[in-house]
Amino acid sequence: MHALNKTLLALAFLGSSTALQANDSVRNFASVTLGNTSDKIQHSRALNDNLNRPNTDGIIGKDTTWGVRLGQQTNANRYYATYDNVSGSHNGLKLRHENLLGSYDMFVPVGWSGNTQLFGGGTLGMTKLSHESSGMSRGTDWGYAYGAQAGVMHNLSQSTSMELGYRYLRGNAGHEVSSHGGPKQGSLSLNSSAQTYLAANFLF
Repeated sequence: MHALNKTLLALAFLGSSTALQANDSVRNFASVTLGNTSDKIQHSRALNDNLNRPNTDGIIGKDTTWGVRLGQQTNANRYYATYDNVSGSHNGLKLRHENLLGSYDMFVPVGWSGNTQLFGGGTLGMTKLSHESSGMSRGTDWGYAYGAQAGVMHNLSQSTSMELGYRYLRGNAGHEVSSHGGPKQGSLSLNSSAQTYLAANFLF
């Protein structure tokens, strides 16, 4: 499964890169992002019974998320790699959620000046869910992630821009939960995540 994920991600980047290289105005860019993420976390019936019906959707719910991006763009589109990280806790359960993603966006200018653009596109990559609850065995699991994003970007100068975006991902990372040296309590599984973010982009 991991090999398939890497192959699909490589193909997505190759296709995006070819499209961009056909345009003469290709520019590199780097970004920092800050926002909040809410995850939908499924849990087993056993975990529901053993931990008194925990609200697993509340473990990561509008928690602060930071990220970095690196990619290339033209006036018409862009492709980029993203790493982001968020953690949250609720009712004694703590999770950390990390993403390593490849994305492609298309731009649609709005307004007469051309400095503001709408964007939208797709994302494919890998997601990692880590269980970090106190008093319980810790563990991590990798899975796939795919989804879409959209938003608005405004150019502040020829080398900087700001954007407000929304991204929705589906994923499948998950693992078993057990106390230290004790029996299995049940399992958790990532179903989806939604992120609203603000990004600062620097072109070079």
